[in-house]
Amino acid sequence: MTILFYDLVGHDTERPFSPHCWKTKMALAHKGLAATKVPTRFLEVPKVEGGVSKTVPVIRDGNRVVVDSFAIALYLDEAYPDRPTLFSGEGGKATARFIERWSQLTIHPYVATVALTDLHAMQDETNGRYFREDRERRYGKRLEDVVANRDAGLSAFRAALEPLRSTLTYQPFIGGASPLFADYIVFGALQWARIASPFQLLDDSDSIARWFERCLDLHGGIGRQVAAAA
Repeated sequence: MTILFYDLVGHDTERPFSPHCWKTKMALAHKGLAATKVPTRFLEVPKVEGGVSKTVPVIRDGNRVVVDSFAIALYLDEAYPDRPTLFSGEGGKATARFIERWSQLTIHPYVATVALTDLHAMQDETNGRYFREDRERRYGKRLEDVVANRDAGLSAFRAALEPLRSTLTYQPFIGGASPLFADYIVFGALQWARIASPFQLLDDSDSIARWFERCLDLHGGIGRQVAAAA
């Protein structure tokens, strides 16, 4: 039975943008597992699988429903041990958990600042209204006022990525010679920015930018199937 994969989209169902859903998309491809995508907009999320989660991704694999990108990756490794590993052991799981926290505390806050109005523009009218109300309540200011400071924060953001930049001088992927789920965690965050906004996060000569290009080419280039924002 094909895995069902609930993927966050805006008004264009062919431009999925969620960083967490991209982690799952890459994890499924890494394992060589076919999945049927169920395009899901913000206001549809509470209805997914009878309201099992407030967020996506969610997958259904036969009778098993799994919520959260990290939990999904763990499940895929356990359920399909004969396929390429996403973690390469318990140490890889612990490392990936660290990378997840680092990414969400270092990359996600700035990407959200950069792409907030662009993400709003990707929604249909009803979901756009929800998105604006929710995010403006969260930030305590208008979306446009949040985005207005993105240029001022770019240098500090790039500097904060130095641990990753330095790591990539030793090896081609965070996982070592080949990618693991830790790579997909950071890839998802940067893919989110690539799809949502034309704002350039990284200099083209940055080793992280070159790593990201390698990730876009993985698994038949599925990362490139969605064009970058123009």
